[in-house]
Amino acid sequence: IPDSVTSIGDGAFYCCAGLTEITIPDGLTSIGFVAFQGCTNLTKITIPDSVLSIGKQSFRSCSSLREIAIPESVISIRYGAFSYCTSLANITIPNSVTSIAGDAFYNCTSLTEITIPNSVTVIAGSIFQNCTSLKEITLPDDTSFIGSETFKKCTALEKIVIPKSVTTI
Repeated sequence: IPDSVTSIGDGAFYCCAGLTEITIPDGLTSIGFVAFQGCTNLTKITIPDSVLSIGKQSFRSCSSLREIAIPESVISIRYGAFSYCTSLANITIPNSVTSIAGDAFYNCTSLTEITIPNSVTVIAGSIFQNCTSLKEITLPDDTSFIGSETFKKCTALEKIVIPKSVTTI
């Protein structure tokens, strides 16, 4: 993708199964709705520090994606952004992220552990539903709300730290 690109639009690379690796240029600020959904052979993506938001279902069903580092510039991970990324085992969420929408990691069956940064205070519904390998999760100290079905079918879950600030599960 050339350096002149500042936004990747909705569905831009939808179901491009031949893509294996993508480097997004510096200067890009947004990744649109289903931008890379269904890129089933995508194993690596590099997101630059200029990206502010990861769009709804933007990487949904990228079933070969193993890990992703979200840069410090990102403030929101939208609905279903990484859902059905069944090979995703490692994801780093920086402190800049203040919002993680529902279904963000739904059915990420290889994800084993995740730490949500202190900047996130609401854990949306179904965010980790069907993450069957998730063993451990640490929630931020200021979490006040955990949405419905958040940990549904997390059959390997052994440890979860729920802070005293939570008022609704």
